[in-house]
Amino acid sequence: METYSIHKGAQIAPRKARMTLDLIRGKSVSQAEAILLTTNTKASRLIIKVLNSAVANAVNNFGAKKEDLVIKETYINEGRTLKRRKAASHSRVAKNYHRTSHIYVCVTDNMQKKED
Repeated sequence: METYSIHKGAQIAPRKARMTLDLIRGKSVSQAEAILLTTNTKASRLIIKVLNSAVANAVNNFGAKKEDLVIKETYINEGRTLKRRKAASHSRVAKNYHRTSHIYVCVTDNMQKKED
C-alpha cells in the first residue's frame, strides 16, 4: 500500500531543496525524520511537514504501522516562478525571480510484495 503527499507552491528553489531531499530517499520514516530534524535548512522544515502528512495518510486511511513505513520515492518539480523587478543603477531595471517548488513524498509498507 502506497500513500503520498504533495506540497504545491513551496517558497523555495527546487535546486536548493533537492540537496536535502536526496539525504532521505529510500530510508525508513524514523531515519528520515531524524535526518531532517538535525539538518538546519529551510528545505528540511518543509520536507518534514510533507513527510508527516504522507505518514498520517498511511496510518489513518489504511491502518499501516508507522514503524513499517519506508520512503519509496521523493522528488521536487519546479513550480511557478514569481517575477519581480526593482530599480538598479543607471536607470535600469533588475529582474528578480522567486522560484517555487512542488514537493512529492510517497511512503509504502511493502505489504504487497510480502503477500505475493
